[in-house]
Amino acid sequence: PTGLLDPEIDVRPSKNQIDDLLEEIDERVKKHERVLVTTLTKRMAEELTKFLERANVKCRYIHSEVQTLDRVEILRELRLGVFDVLVGVNLLREGLDLPEVSLVAILDADKEGFLRNQRSLVQTIGRAARNENGKVIMYADKITESMQLAIDETNRRRKTQQDYNLEHGITPKTILKSKEAIMDQTKVADSKKTTKRYYIEDEEKSLAADPVVAYLGIEELKKMVERTRKSMEKAAKELEFIEAARLRDEYLALQKLIEERS
Repeated sequence: PTGLLDPEIDVRPSKNQIDDLLEEIDERVKKHERVLVTTLTKRMAEELTKFLERANVKCRYIHSEVQTLDRVEILRELRLGVFDVLVGVNLLREGLDLPEVSLVAILDADKEGFLRNQRSLVQTIGRAARNENGKVIMYADKITESMQLAIDETNRRRKTQQDYNLEHGITPKTILKSKEAIMDQTKVADSKKTTKRYYIEDEEKSLAADPVVAYLGIEELKKMVERTRKSMEKAAKELEFIEAARLRDEYLALQKLIEERS
């Protein structure tokens, strides 16, 4: 068992929240840890990203229009340390295990609504639960009922986990993967799930380069493109990074073939 605990939660006033956040980010960057920042609006996310970039913070902004595969690539780069801070409006939909993330900052935590209700807050807090140094900062001017319920639930879980660790002599330990392991995640998954196959041809063989493709009509090619797109999205959702990237290349190559024949 990793013995990992639900994160500590700190509620801080929204005044000077950006300056405070910048200091917290600097601390995490020095330790080679990552940060998630969730805002209430797209505009706030964009402005915050620009501010952080001007402050020489390596950060990215993820929004709802970003396609599934691109989202996966952004998240992979976060894990690999290509950048340190990911800003977004709704980071719940990622459904990710991100052990490199040690801080989740929730701006406008006291603005009641879909993204700040108890369930959403508990899920957002959970984004910091895979790191032994996991911490959540809620920036708010008051503690709403949703915030209090989320804090109480997290503290209840944390106490249960601490008691278990104490009883069994377990020290919380983050399970970090090497760069190779992160990149190789699809192969590990394939070895566990031998039935998972996204394509039929030999792994090293490009579908678009297969001689048989030359004999296919436009309609058949379009069907092949659609099948490849669905497989790509499925692989991306299941975090099969390498397979998703391979399928993306296949998808683009097939589309190019259609354009050339049209």
